[in-house]
Amino acid sequence: MANLVTFFLLGLSVISTLCNEKLMADGRAVGGPTRFYDFKVQTKRVTKLCSSKDIVTINGMFPGPVIYAQEDDRIVVKVTNQTPFNVTIHWHGVRQRLSCWYDGPSYITQCPIQAGQAFTYNFTVVKQKGTFFWHAHVSWLRGTVYGAMIVYPKAGLSYPFKIPYQEQIIILGEYWLKDLVQIEQTTLASGGPPPRPDAYTINGHPGPNYNCSTNDVYKIDVITGRTYLLRIIHAGLNTENFFAIANHKLTIVEADAEYTKPFTTDIVMVGPGQTMAALVTADQPVGKYSITVAPYKSGRIVNYQNISAIAYFHYIGAAPGSLYLPAKLPKLNDSLVVKTFMDGLRSLNPVNVFKEIDENVFITIGLNVQMCHSKTPKQSCQAINNGVMAASMNNISFIQPKLSILEAYYRKINGSYTEDFPDAPSKLYDFVYGAPNNIPYDTQSLNGTRIKVLGYGSKVQLILQDTGTVNTENHPMHLHGHSFYVIGYGTGNYNPKTAQFNLVDPPYLSTVGVPVGGWAAIWFIADNPGVWYMHCHIEIHQSWGLGMVFIVKNGKGEQESLPQPPTDMPQC
Repeated sequence: MANLVTFFLLGLSVISTLCNEKLMADGRAVGGPTRFYDFKVQTKRVTKLCSSKDIVTINGMFPGPVIYAQEDDRIVVKVTNQTPFNVTIHWHGVRQRLSCWYDGPSYITQCPIQAGQAFTYNFTVVKQKGTFFWHAHVSWLRGTVYGAMIVYPKAGLSYPFKIPYQEQIIILGEYWLKDLVQIEQTTLASGGPPPRPDAYTINGHPGPNYNCSTNDVYKIDVITGRTYLLRIIHAGLNTENFFAIANHKLTIVEADAEYTKPFTTDIVMVGPGQTMAALVTADQPVGKYSITVAPYKSGRIVNYQNISAIAYFHYIGAAPGSLYLPAKLPKLNDSLVVKTFMDGLRSLNPVNVFKEIDENVFITIGLNVQMCHSKTPKQSCQAINNGVMAASMNNISFIQPKLSILEAYYRKINGSYTEDFPDAPSKLYDFVYGAPNNIPYDTQSLNGTRIKVLGYGSKVQLILQDTGTVNTENHPMHLHGHSFYVIGYGTGNYNPKTAQFNLVDPPYLSTVGVPVGGWAAIWFIADNPGVWYMHCHIEIHQSWGLGMVFIVKNGKGEQESLPQPPTDMPQC
């Protein structure tokens, strides 16, 4: 039997040669070096967990359609908004080289696509390949508006590992019975924490542990002795997850669309915004094995959904109706397992990291409790100590402007932001163990739309420090427009005298999990002009203000300068 992946790669090559530009029924395009897609933002009635509701989808699909491409292909996606909600689409992990206008975060690089309007995204995946995904980047619509984006190597090239028999996309998500936009609005109005999700999902299916879900289960049929590549994508909103397959080892070969040194593990920890690719061989007795998704409980005071999502790793030939073998998971707050997994992530080959640093920025990240100033405190001050929840970077809670920062920057419109994001917190203290935890003593954050300006080509070191203000927690921090080397991380307060850095083969990521009560050091070169959002990919933290923006200035010449905006840019 010919290899399915080989067939697919060959098919992409032939399609590129023929340059056909036809749309499939689900909006997927086949084409040449330019691949065309048609996304219609639509509501769809779904029934899950004994209840029906309308959700926002792309082309009526949940999860949405998969985008397929090859390295250096141009991707053109027309997005037509047929819902009453504002929407944008972010192409997560794509570095958007000289295409900042199409990055997608609302009010950062564009105004939202309003009801009845359309916008065409047009970008090239320059020197990138691997597992990406796309998702809405406005409000909490990301909870249902998401899908995979798979970019294959160029024709004639292959993977740095043996080609698997088959590939499977695994998208982790969360599902709420209530409307997501309403949940966000109600949560922010309350001043308190959000409700936990009603279920975790695997490719949109919660599995048999939940009510009315015995048959709402995703299944992978496998053949004994074959090896499969699982492209694992975390599109969930607020929970980091452990992932395991009962009695099977997973060999990680890619993280955030970059190849890694293969390492084998029983447990994967993946946070919102992260992608992993893992090889798994069907080497166990014929049967049905659980694929399990459970919460990583990194936050001490966070309310987690404790029921795991289940899918089936089903051997062809297993007896009909056979019971599944459950997976063994660590304690759900086991940070040592998470550290061990992070330790295994290394770049496939040695890398040449820069030796001199131009910008050294130290950023504290974490939660805050603002003092209550409401006339109705019982309704709107439901955080601890009768306060209002917030989140911040260097004690500044990011305020979303009413105009796209990129447009304001490009057109030199004053008043939308200030260029004074600090290189260090205003006060130094024991960030992890001695942080103030009682308002009104020093947990107040400042509000503002502050940005940090970087010169083109600047070599940047960011130290991201978790804080114990309110609650220590693992934070998946995502940087738009660039990937970065994770050269070090540890627990406690960052100490430059004792911190250990890996300058030989650090992983090259676009989202890093800053450890619970710890720190992460990342290096990147600011060589992509434009406006780039950096934020926690836990959605409620972003809603509370855990984000900031970098502006990368133009360099010399056309290839180092931000191009002019497209003519169909949405208006605020």
